Amino acid sequence: MAKDLLDHIDFSSLECLNEAPNHGAALAMKQGYREQDELYLESDTDEQLLLNIRFTQRVRLQSIVIKAIDEAKAPKHVKLYTNRPSLGFSDTSSVPCAQELDLTPAQLAKGDPIPLKLMKFNNVDVLSIFIEDNQEGEETTKLCKIALFGTTGEVFNVAEIKKVEEK
Repeated sequence: MAKDLLDHIDFSSLECLNEAPNHGAALAMKQGYREQDELYLESDTDEQLLLNIRFTQRVRLQSIVIKAIDEAKAPKHVKLYTNRPSLGFSDTSSVPCAQELDLTPAQLAKGDPIPLKLMKFNNVDVLSIFIEDNQEGEETTKLCKIALFGTTGEVFNVAEIKKVEEK
């Protein structure tokens, strides 16, 4: 059963590259802040954002919620990377992503959960979220909520299932 993984995020090591002063990642991710649409994460010098989110234990991610109410500045192309602790902007073009999302304004306005490819997000210590651009090519990107859903504890190992089937 998927649950909100908020309590398993290590906020002391949360990193967001290109966040605007006073509009950082914690406003979109922390309990209480992320429920208030007037508090938001915004990019600084251009439309790109890169969040590196470390978990306190390994998790299995099942879905992500991204909510944005400013349609023109809402994220459009998003790439998700797993277990790259110090991913930088220059790495996003050379490192393969685990999943790519093309978000619509309707998805973002509602903040509906977006399912993730389970096999790609099975054993995650660090999730990197690269927001490549926004809906209307605005100078900055703005979003008010990021929530991650999944499970902790026993991690599903496909290799072990195959071994059992072979016997």
